[in-house]
Amino acid sequence: MRVVAVSSQKGGSGKTTLSGHLAVEAVRQGAGKVALIDTDPQGSLAAWWNARETADPAFAQTSIYDLEADLNALREENFQLVIIDTPPAITRSIQAVVAKSDLVIIPTRPSPHDLRAAGATVDLVERAGKPLVFVINAATPRARLTTEAAIALSAHGAVAPTVIHNRQDFAASMIDGRTVMEASPSSKSTEEIAALWTFIDERIRRLPVKAGFKTVHQPRATFGRAAFGGSPLHAVS
Repeated sequence: MRVVAVSSQKGGSGKTTLSGHLAVEAVRQGAGKVALIDTDPQGSLAAWWNARETADPAFAQTSIYDLEADLNALREENFQLVIIDTPPAITRSIQAVVAKSDLVIIPTRPSPHDLRAAGATVDLVERAGKPLVFVINAATPRARLTTEAAIALSAHGAVAPTVIHNRQDFAASMIDGRTVMEASPSSKSTEEIAALWTFIDERIRRLPVKAGFKTVHQPRATFGRAAFGGSPLHAVS
């Protein structure tokens, strides 16, 4: 099982939207059993998932205290991929998530302020010795600043070749628990997400193979849907 964190200390970088879209696209492209985990107390990803008409990808909400046990539970249930949405701050929660991750995605808008803010996340990931990928998100089409941002970021790590542009269909699809792939399958936004996931998937496949092991952890609860804004939806905690 591979664990991918989507992390940035900057609020408004698009972590939640990107997490949901990548998880859905991973399922669409045959990644196997995929789970989303929300560690952000705001619960935006939970609210989005609760509005979905399908339970795929699966969903869990957890805390730093239960994260390892919950990941073991997902591993026991033969999940192949877990994508974790994190809070917009450098906290113990993010540190715990990064420590358990195989790859960290750092979304950033192509603005000087956002690029500077990404530095703290990069430092955290580098201290943990984890590979990272920058994703330029919410970009203005054909803006020179986007190219300059990619050049600046490339000095610190891999930059996804696909830029996610700022379009209203992303926000519109998230309102009712969908993604652009489900709401507008022929759109430019759908093409971008598909290309981005293909790149991320290739990076994951190139990661060192981890030794297999059998955990004795027993899940403490079964999966189940909760009311909007409530406790875990597809919870393993």
